[in-house]
Amino acid sequence: MKRQLFIATSLSAALAGCGAIGTKLTGNDRVHAILDAGENLDLALIGTHGLVREYSTRDISPDFPINSLDTPVDATYVHLMRTAFTSFRLVVDGVVDRPLSLSLAQLNAMPQTAQITRHDCVEGWSAIAQWSGVALRDVVAMARPRKEAGFIVFRTFDRDANGVPYYESLDFSQALHPQTLLALKQNGAPITPDRGAPVRLKIPTQLGYKSAKWVRHIQVVPSLAHLFGGQGGYWEDQGYQWYAGI
Repeated sequence: MKRQLFIATSLSAALAGCGAIGTKLTGNDRVHAILDAGENLDLALIGTHGLVREYSTRDISPDFPINSLDTPVDATYVHLMRTAFTSFRLVVDGVVDRPLSLSLAQLNAMPQTAQITRHDCVEGWSAIAQWSGVALRDVVAMARPRKEAGFIVFRTFDRDANGVPYYESLDFSQALHPQTLLALKQNGAPITPDRGAPVRLKIPTQLGYKSAKWVRHIQVVPSLAHLFGGQGGYWEDQGYQWYAGI
C-alpha cells in the first residue's frame, strides 16, 4: 500500500511552520488572529493555489469504494447506530478554554458548508463525492484553543484487529483550511455507518487516510510525541507520511 507521498505546494508547508512532528508549532498568536478574523483572511493566507478543485454534481462518481478498517462493532458504537446516533456526543477538549460536548442535532444546527471534491486514496484510486457538514474551524473557534495549542487530534470509534485505536492529527494551518470539514452527509444523505457515520473528517487537500471516519473526540494538544507511536496518526506510526498533500 505504501507509496511515495509528497508536498504539493511549499505554501502549505510555510503555513504549517515546518516544525518537527511532536513539537509545538510556533506563531500561535497568528492562529488566534485567524480564528478571530474569520473567512476574510482565507485567500490572503493560502491563495487560490491552496484550494483543491471543486466539481459539479454531474461529476459525482456512481460508486465510492469503502476502503478502511471494518465498521466498528463494539457495544457503544452498535448502540449508537441502532438508536440513530441520538445519544452521540462529539467531545472537544484539551488545551482549550471552552470544552464542548456537541450532539448530532447541534452539529446539524450549525452553519453548514458543502463541497464536491475528489477523494484520492494512497492505493491509487480516486472518486468524487459531495460532502456537507460543519467547517472544522468553526468548531475549533467555539472551543477557544489556548496559546500552547499546537495540534488537533481526532480519536475515533475505529480499532484494528489488535485493538489499536485509529487516530489522526492536523496542525492548525490544516485544521483552519476552508475546505477541511466535519462531514455529516455524503451526496445529500446522512453518512452511512460503513462510510464513517455520524461524523467523519474530510480533508480534500490530502490523501484519504487523513480523512478519519467515525470521529468521536477532538483533542487540542501542545505535542504529538506522547500519542501512541508519536508520529501523529495510525498509519503514520507505521511509516506513512504525516503530511499527505496531493
